[in-house]
Amino acid sequence: MSGMDSIDAVQTALEGQNYVCGRALATVTFLALKLGRPLFLEGEAGTGKTEIAKAIAAALGRRLIRLQCYEGLDSASAVYEWNFAEQMIAIRTAEATGGGDRDALKSELFTEEYLIERPLLQAMRPQPEGPPVLLIDEVDRTDEPFEAFLLEALSDFQVTIPELGTVHAPEPPIVILTSNRTREVHDALKRRCLYHWVDYPAFDREIEILHARAPEAAETLSREVVAFVQRLRTEDLFKKPGVAETIDWAKCLLALDVISLSPEVIADTLGAVLKYQDDIARLQGAEAKRLLDEAREGLEVAG
Repeated sequence: MSGMDSIDAVQTALEGQNYVCGRALATVTFLALKLGRPLFLEGEAGTGKTEIAKAIAAALGRRLIRLQCYEGLDSASAVYEWNFAEQMIAIRTAEATGGGDRDALKSELFTEEYLIERPLLQAMRPQPEGPPVLLIDEVDRTDEPFEAFLLEALSDFQVTIPELGTVHAPEPPIVILTSNRTREVHDALKRRCLYHWVDYPAFDREIEILHARAPEAAETLSREVVAFVQRLRTEDLFKKPGVAETIDWAKCLLALDVISLSPEVIADTLGAVLKYQDDIARLQGAEAKRLLDEAREGLEVAG
């Protein structure tokens, strides 16, 4: 795999795309690329699972194809659809011009010309730059029948269109599945993949990530932001902030020309880091000051 032929090379390549990852994640990524195995990333929302697929695609110069999962997603919607509007126009045109027999018209309607390719079919097609990166995002939002279909598709790297036949990938795509663990994904699908739990990063790692994504933030502000967010994650919140929220909050503070956190600034900008009103309400008044004081005390102890 060009540019990612060792664990160190994977880390370097991802850092070149402003994606900072630890040795364990770099190792499982290297193995997934080396062995041609799907990579299953599970963890809380906002910990960088989706971003690694984007970083890998950019580092390798490959096309990124994203299948965003949702409740009710079925295999047909993930693979292909027929362009019914164009088919109806063809039918009306044939009728108006006294077109040929119905069997011939039917065979003409179900051809590549009227096929709308969805992500899984797109990923099976050859790409000029090489096999694409197929991101199957938030697979935990789907149901068990779709998981079973995915297991079959990822085992053989092929999909079937009844009217056209089977499409087999000449080279398997690089497959990355993500889950926020809103429910347990079936073991059979997980066993098909290499697995990694993407956790919230330690303080030093999150500082590295913030430097990469918001390099214009001053060191003092960056350390206060990360320390405060990490302190927030120890609270009993409905939704703990992820790394994505740390980055968003830092950028909001920079846009406001903030150079240091204060309870007032925190109260005014909490919507960038917390996404539920009940959580925001808990941080009003003295709570924000308490957490900020504790975060600063932690920074002083760390030196």
